[in-house]
Amino acid sequence: MSYPSGPRRLPPDPSGCVGGPELIGDSPAIRRLREAIRQVADSRSTVLISGENGTGKELVARALHDLSVRRVGPFIAVNCAAIPETLIETELFGHERGAFTDAHAARKGQFELADGGTLFLDEIGDLSLRAQGNLLRVLEERAFTRVGGTDPVQVDVRLVGATHVDLDTAIRDGRFRNDLFYRLNVVPLVVPPLRERRDDIPRLLHHFLARHAGPGQPAAELAPDALGWLVRYDWPGNVREMENLVEQLLALADGPMICADDLPAKLRSRAHAHGLDQRVRTSRASLTDAVAAFERDLIADALERAGHVQTRAARLLGVTRRILKYKMDALGIPVLRPRARAQGRKAA
Repeated sequence: MSYPSGPRRLPPDPSGCVGGPELIGDSPAIRRLREAIRQVADSRSTVLISGENGTGKELVARALHDLSVRRVGPFIAVNCAAIPETLIETELFGHERGAFTDAHAARKGQFELADGGTLFLDEIGDLSLRAQGNLLRVLEERAFTRVGGTDPVQVDVRLVGATHVDLDTAIRDGRFRNDLFYRLNVVPLVVPPLRERRDDIPRLLHHFLARHAGPGQPAAELAPDALGWLVRYDWPGNVREMENLVEQLLALADGPMICADDLPAKLRSRAHAHGLDQRVRTSRASLTDAVAAFERDLIADALERAGHVQTRAARLLGVTRRILKYKMDALGIPVLRPRARAQGRKAA
């Protein structure tokens, strides 16, 4: 049985860094997280990792396993959000032969496969209430029964859960069990988003530029103006978004130096908006600046959707191309080559 992002045994992390590349950096937030990982790695206590999507929660779980005495045992990761509710019990606890129509043989679940090691349940906040109740019994009794079975199965598993969901809100809304939360949240770890550790952004960017360099090719470099935009950007998709952007920039780059003009207009607009927001918060931005930033964001978004074809962007905005060009000049929005034409020229 297979499903997207399902259970998998992960190879050891070759980066040499606690938590892998997602936890590279010297910011106070990352140093605190790495130290917490080292402190609790050998504990048997359940760990609950929280953080936004793309921050590297699975790498934290991997580091907890690799630094513990369980590192000789299996590390199995399961994305709970990817498993249909009707299959979650079978996937976690296994089934006996004849338990249901297609159960032609007994099958171990992920808890049995992780015996002696670590079971990482990602997106644990997406489990149904029924599945949450079954999980709670395993945590309390250290045993479970396969679907269709009667004999309890004892396991020695360290459970690490992760979620991007605010579980306090989910508990108030009746979507998550309060008793399970306390069983999971014995050791809470929080992975900070990139916008809270901007000092780490240059180092992470250089790491991904080196990782995705072509065979035998030196890593591309970031011009100072490009790096400035990338540091100011808020990175809503965090490290995962950063790596995807680096791959995109390298695929489209005309040379070994990536400049500000190579960055997506929407990214530059959002980075500019962040700078404006900081000035507004400190009462250093005027109404004129705020309106200009709003217009710049709208135009950059339209240009991005239109592949930088100004006629199409003007149509999206409901203005003439002449007015769009006037606004672009007034707001300092650079004129970029239409995307299809630029890519076609490079392919040629």
